[in-house]
Amino acid sequence: MTGTGTVTHDPPPGGHRPGAPLIVTEDTALLDDLLRLCAAAGATPEVHHGLPGPRGSWEAAPLVLVGDDAARRARGAPRRQGVVLVGRDQDDPGVWRRAVEIGADHVLMLPDGEQWLVDRIADVAEGVGRPALTVGVIGGRGGAGASTLACALAVTSAREGLRTLLVDADPLGGGLDVALGGETAEGLRWPAFASSHGRVGGGALEESLPELHALRVLSWDRGDCLSVPPRAVRAVLAAARRGGGAVVVDLPRRVDEGVAEVLAQLDLAVLVVPAELRAVAAAGRVASAVGMVLRDLRVAVRGPYAPGLDDREVARLLGLPLVGDVPVEPALQRPYGTGRPPGVTGRGPLARFCREFWERALVEARAA
Repeated sequence: MTGTGTVTHDPPPGGHRPGAPLIVTEDTALLDDLLRLCAAAGATPEVHHGLPGPRGSWEAAPLVLVGDDAARRARGAPRRQGVVLVGRDQDDPGVWRRAVEIGADHVLMLPDGEQWLVDRIADVAEGVGRPALTVGVIGGRGGAGASTLACALAVTSAREGLRTLLVDADPLGGGLDVALGGETAEGLRWPAFASSHGRVGGGALEESLPELHALRVLSWDRGDCLSVPPRAVRAVLAAARRGGGAVVVDLPRRVDEGVAEVLAQLDLAVLVVPAELRAVAAAGRVASAVGMVLRDLRVAVRGPYAPGLDDREVARLLGLPLVGDVPVEPALQRPYGTGRPPGVTGRGPLARFCREFWERALVEARAA
């Protein structure tokens, strides 16, 4: 792209487009690279060869990318946050001085910093706020009821008005879309994201997934694909979290590279443990495995209780904070039954347990 003055991508009448980054550079090669990165992030920038006029897009843009060639011209611009000085010469010590002179938050060198810059541009394009509270649910042993509790938590979150996404991270679990009565619902499943790398758009992800009971569900299909690459898992979970609200993840009882990517993005996880000694022993092994990655693991205990056990004793034996006693309901013992999903009516002890869980978790998240 050549020429002088203001390049195309002019703002519409009335001011700068919300979410559109501003690029200031006369370096045509650098401009081509920055436009390419903006396109990868789903953003259409405004481009100037010189500093915009007073009260213009310099102040209004959520992110300003200043080419190193334009640093001198930007010295007189008002100081603000969100300015990135972009260059190519890794060995130029003067770039840091120029960054200070224009009040830049970051100095970025291409091509090494391309992925960071794509993520930053996409953040402002999507208007990212507080990330979703992301909760994992994992069974202490097989048949503990973790998948059904995950469904109930997600259904409750959506019913309470939170933007909610339910993620099935267990390819051998039978499919959470089945548990929600939506096996034939239109939308993408995990295998469709196997080739994803870099950044996945949060809005595009949400719109592509099946919508069931006022929430979005990312599950597995009935095909032979039993895993997706860890980088794809990382990109998809990051996109899910950027949308805000709540993300609930049904976790398998093993830790591979893909599951480790999920665990690293959880705010907390709930280990569902039946109140029997063998289940407690098995849950201890699960807790040790996921605890190597997970920051906050808590235990929820499900009856009936073996003699000498209660929920506090199970938590003490596992050395984990206690979430509470998961109510015993027929739906909890039939996670893939033909009835309505657990918690969908908002009535009964399981729905009450889920509401109280979210009340506590959201208060903790706001205080953090």
